[in-house]
Amino acid sequence: MDLVQVAQRVEDLERAAAFYADLLGAAPTATYDPPGLAFFDLGGVRLLLDRVAPSALIYLRVDDIDATVARLRRAGVEIETEPHVIFSHADDTLGPAGTDEWQAFVRDPEGNTVGLVQHRPGA
Repeated sequence: MDLVQVAQRVEDLERAAAFYADLLGAAPTATYDPPGLAFFDLGGVRLLLDRVAPSALIYLRVDDIDATVARLRRAGVEIETEPHVIFSHADDTLGPAGTDEWQAFVRDPEGNTVGLVQHRPGA
């Protein structure tokens, strides 16, 4: 079984699509308005922005969490939680062994929380 799609609630489709296009560095793969849907490809998993979906907490892997948070802050994005270590991976169960998992949380323009994740070599 594979994950196919994650839906995220939005009220202003254009505003939300612009935010996610900037965050992900890619334009939507498809937009249908009406009824108010935009799709992004996240490595084979679709992120669906949908006016009638419930809010979801999504986590996105980033290459440089500090640079990403700084860029979003400059763009006026609300930073909920600064980058910090969540835990260290002793084995490969939840991430690469020998790495620390860093996370930060931001708010999209629709009020949804988005987690950012980076794995860094352990201290």
